[in-house]
Amino acid sequence: MALDKPYQDIPGTIIFDAEQSRRGYWLNQFCMSLMKAENRERFKANERAYLDEWAMTEEQKQAVLARDLNWCMRTGGNIYFLAKIGATDGKSFQYMAATMTGMTQEEYMQMMLSGGRSAEGNRYIGEDGDAQAHRQPQGQSHQKKDA
Repeated sequence: MALDKPYQDIPGTIIFDAEQSRRGYWLNQFCMSLMKAENRERFKANERAYLDEWAMTEEQKQAVLARDLNWCMRTGGNIYFLAKIGATDGKSFQYMAATMTGMTQEEYMQMMLSGGRSAEGNRYIGEDGDAQAHRQPQGQSHQKKDA
């Protein structure tokens, strides 16, 4: 897509924009189907057969089967829809978020209770080096004052 997307410059972040929404439409529809008990039972009985009923890409199906939520997100999945997979498996959202960070559930919980992930290294790539240059000394305005 030809749109300028400066937000793609954030390390490790997938922004769910219109392009991602189109890419993940059927993956997210599959996830929403899991809100019905009968669909959860059909999925648990034969995951591959149930996935094959959806117009998902093979990569999306493999990501679901692997329960790799980061992979699902890269293929257009939205975390709020993907949470239905975890719920179907009896997993908490906290557990799923922990797996996405490579932490144990306990480590993830402690990180969040301690204020979350540090912003260092998680800003726009261009922002880290430029952040100091763009800061104004305290008390100074961006506007010129008439003398």
